[in-house]
Amino acid sequence: MGAQMVKEVASKANDAAGDGTTTATVLAQAIVNEGLKAVAAGMNPMDLKRGIDKAVVAAVEELKKLSVPCSDSKAIAQVGTISANSDETVGKLIAEAMEKVGKEGVITVEEGTGLQDELDVVEGMQFDRGYLSPYFINKPETGSIELESPFILLADKKISNIREMLPVLEAVAKAGKPLLIIAEDVEGEALATLVVNTMRGIVKVAAVKAPGFGDRRKAMLQDIATLTGGTVISEEIGMELEKATLEDLGQAKRIVINKDTTIIIDGIGDEAAIQGRVGQIRKQIEDATSDYDREKLQERVAKLAGGVAVIKVGAATEVEMKEKKARVEDALHATRAAVEEGVVAGGGVA
Repeated sequence: MGAQMVKEVASKANDAAGDGTTTATVLAQAIVNEGLKAVAAGMNPMDLKRGIDKAVVAAVEELKKLSVPCSDSKAIAQVGTISANSDETVGKLIAEAMEKVGKEGVITVEEGTGLQDELDVVEGMQFDRGYLSPYFINKPETGSIELESPFILLADKKISNIREMLPVLEAVAKAGKPLLIIAEDVEGEALATLVVNTMRGIVKVAAVKAPGFGDRRKAMLQDIATLTGGTVISEEIGMELEKATLEDLGQAKRIVINKDTTIIIDGIGDEAAIQGRVGQIRKQIEDATSDYDREKLQERVAKLAGGVAVIKVGAATEVEMKEKKARVEDALHATRAAVEEGVVAGGGVA
């Protein structure tokens, strides 16, 4: 029972901060030892519990005073190295990832395909939706679609009738630029006509589904609109697709689409509008009650403000891969906590 209790203490510390398991275990041991002595000497256990609660508050305040800020790349690398069982490569990778996407950027850990650890930084906004038809592909060697300086049509509806799209398609064809359509869905006759137009070279088009579902999809469409300087065509605000003009379309320097993802690079959105949108989402993060909502909102901030970094863990065997991936994830959590709140000496020393 005692071992299970200590295990739970370490596990809770790990869940909250991603590290600090040794310190938590040392503290638990001390509390149990001294607590048992006090109870044996005749102290009321409930009074003891209240005393421990008060001591926790005082200790946390003192630790905050002792904490040293962790902001430069060298300090971040050191924290990452220690948390990854003194693996310097992991510490450097985490520091590099944070430098590239900012401390609010999204950093994910994935299993790599080689023996070496790699860092892959995605510039711009990436979301998990790929092309709706492989016939849009214009880079067969990579199986992807690349659009240079495209217009971006954002529609909060299903598009199945090509007629409502004709005015905007004609305007885009006259401008001589490619077009990306991001909508709830593009299907039937509309999708078939877009494919035929692309294959004949009349207008270069690609279509993807909007990311997310329900209210989250509406919010993400609005994020993309802010980033690209466009307007979401939505019947809820009285806008019809047939009346859309080039002014309603967003623009970006480049877009890359493959089977599963879309990346928008260098949207032309106004910087002040983007920062305003980021501030709005940060306020929602403060008010969020569930961890899932908070995580999704933080991802949206990262996509608008920073970027996305992927640490690909390399290993020789599956067992080594799983162990190393867990270590890198722990180190990442610990480093995030260090950047946010500072560091103190570990191992129960502080």
